[in-house]
Amino acid sequence: MIHKLRCNDEVIVLTGRDKGKIGIIKCFIKNKLVIVKGINIIKKHSKPNPAISHAGGIIEKEAAIHISNITIYNNKTSKADKIKIKYEQGIKKRIFKSNNQNIK
Repeated sequence: MIHKLRCNDEVIVLTGRDKGKIGIIKCFIKNKLVIVKGINIIKKHSKPNPAISHAGGIIEKEAAIHISNITIYNNKTSKADKIKIKYEQGIKKRIFKSNNQNIK
């Protein structure tokens, strides 16, 4: 399956406890999971390890979220939007469907 989202795209969460929050895609994991900055924060408990001088404690980090639960965010309209692919002189461009502006 080809998805139209890329790293560093600004996205909005559609479902879950972080519904409506806006973040930036950090990276893709496997095929359909992404990590979004500031979204789906979990607390991971880690034990201290004196061999590598690791103190241990509770660490907050971003967990993966399924790609179907996010969509691209359009700053001009301040709403979720869809992506349209347009070819200009043989080069593939991603544009917003609502206002036909290029995505960064």
